[in-house]
Amino acid sequence: MKKLLFSSLILFSFIFSNAQAPNPVSWTFTAKKTADKTYEVHLTATVQSGWHLYSQVQPDDAVVNPTDIKFVANPLVKLDGKVKETGKMEKFHDARLGVSANQYAGSVDFVQVVKLKGKAKTNITGTVEFQTCDDKKCLPPKKVSFSVPVN
Repeated sequence: MKKLLFSSLILFSFIFSNAQAPNPVSWTFTAKKTADKTYEVHLTATVQSGWHLYSQVQPDDAVVNPTDIKFVANPLVKLDGKVKETGKMEKFHDARLGVSANQYAGSVDFVQVVKLKGKAKTNITGTVEFQTCDDKKCLPPKKVSFSVPVN
């Protein structure tokens, strides 16, 4: 029941938000060589003051959309491990509604280690789907595409 109430609240915040939705998150996408044929791909979110972005991993009672990063398969590249998050995670809990969330304010860096299978130039491509909220409303999930050169 609490999740239904909270979900309804989020839905109504979408409907009654401004006609032109704010864009409180900006993204930068870079690659850093760490060893021969090994790179860190950085997907860095800068979040405007008063807003927060959700972690990839959420508690069981969360009713928000976690950040979801998908990489397009590339035969020249092997993903090494999972995407790691670097930033100050805040553990939010609303006792009144009985919901929790793992979130970031300010900035967060999502890092994926990749290994090239040969000596070729290529791009790491994919999408980031994320949701942002402030203390009054949540925006609908948004999807951003990226392409990062590695060589």
